[in-house]
Amino acid sequence: MINIAILGFGVVGGGITEVIRENAESLKSYVGDEIYVKKILDLRDFPDSPYGDRVVHDINEIIRDDTISVVCETMGGVNPAFDFSVAVMKSGKSMVTANKELVAKRGIELCEIARDCGVLYLFEPSVGGGIPEIRSMRSSLAGDTVTAIDGILNGTTNYILTSMERDGADFATALKEAQRLGYAEANPSADVDGLDAQRKIMILTAVATNNLVCESDVYTETMTGITPEDMDAAKRWGGTVKLLGSSRIDKDSASLYVCPCFVPKSSLLSSVSDVYNAVSVVSPVTGDVMYYGRGAGRMPTAGAVVSDVACILSGLAAKEKPCAWQAAPEGWARPFSENSFEYYVRVKTDLATEALESARLSFGAVKVLEGAPEGCVEYITVKTKEDITSKLISEGSLGNVESVIRIMN
Repeated sequence: MINIAILGFGVVGGGITEVIRENAESLKSYVGDEIYVKKILDLRDFPDSPYGDRVVHDINEIIRDDTISVVCETMGGVNPAFDFSVAVMKSGKSMVTANKELVAKRGIELCEIARDCGVLYLFEPSVGGGIPEIRSMRSSLAGDTVTAIDGILNGTTNYILTSMERDGADFATALKEAQRLGYAEANPSADVDGLDAQRKIMILTAVATNNLVCESDVYTETMTGITPEDMDAAKRWGGTVKLLGSSRIDKDSASLYVCPCFVPKSSLLSSVSDVYNAVSVVSPVTGDVMYYGRGAGRMPTAGAVVSDVACILSGLAAKEKPCAWQAAPEGWARPFSENSFEYYVRVKTDLATEALESARLSFGAVKVLEGAPEGCVEYITVKTKEDITSKLISEGSLGNVESVIRIMN
C-alpha cells in the first residue's frame, strides 16, 4: 500500500478520492500497489464523509508522517499553499498541484526546491483540467521549438460566449445562467476579466520556453464588453468570438496576451463550445497540434491529479527531465503595443461614407462588413500595429467607435 495525502477537500480534492476509489484496480496495475489516501488537510470537518476520520487540521501531521509519499495540493491561492508545498517537499515528499495561481506566481521557486530536495513537483492539472497538454508539450515536442500558442483556457467564459452566440443572449444574461449552473462563481472576475487565462498562458509559455514572465508582462483584457452585436458581426464575417490566451514566441522574445478575438471558422478553436477548452500549439517541425477536452470540473481535474500521482509512483515521472524555469530576462517579454492585428471596428454614425473615408485614411484600406446594425458602419482593417490603432481610437480619428475586436492571427 502506498500512502498519499490531500491538501484541501473541496470540489477537486473530494474528486481525487472518488477517482482513486473507482479506478483502484487499474491504478494498482499501473503503479504496482494500492494507492491509499491516508490524510486530508482541511479547516473543516466532514462527519458525513467516508473519509471524515482521515481529516486533519494541522499540516505537520502530514509533514511528519514518513509513510506518505505524495501530497496533492488543491487548496488554491498562493498562501498558505506555497508555504505548505515547500514544507512538504523539504520533508521528502513529492507534490502534485492543480493550483494555477501558485504555479504562475511561484513556479520557479517550487521547481527549484523540488530539484534540491530530490522530489518531484508536477502540475499537469493546473492548465486545461483533464487535458494532458503539459506532459505532451514537454515530451512529444521536446525536439521541436514552439512558436505560437493559442488557447481557450477558461470554461466559464467559453460557456458564456457559446450561449451568446447560440441563444442571442447578452453578456449579463449568459453570465447569470453560467452562475446558476455552477460554471461561474458569485464573483466571476477571475474568469471574465481574463486573470485565469492569464495565469494559464504564463504556465504554457514557461513549459515551451523555460521562461516564466510576470503577470504585468501579459496584456489582459476583459470580455465583459462583448455584445450580441459583436457576436452577430463575427458570424457575418465568417467566425465567432472567443476569449483567447495567446503567446507568440521567437528566438529572443515572446509576447503574451489574453483578449477576445474573432476566430475564423477555418480554425478548430472556433468549434470549441460550452465549458470545453482547447490549446493550439504551432512548431516548425510538428506543425499545428491541438489539445481538446474538459478544461475544468471536479472529475476531469481530479483525474489529472491522480494521473500525475500515478506517474510519480510508477517511476515514470522520475525519468522525465525536471522543469528548470527561470525568470524571463529583462526585455524578453515584448510589449503588447508592438503586435499587429487586423481589427473589427463598429462605428455609430449616420454618415457611413464619411466614416469609411476616415477609416481608409487612417488604415490605408478597410473591408466593409455588410449587414451592419442601423446607424452603424462596420469594417475589417488591414494588419496594423496595436499602438497605432489605440492612438487612432483615443484621438477620435475613427469617430464614435462602439466596438473594436482583434482578429486572431
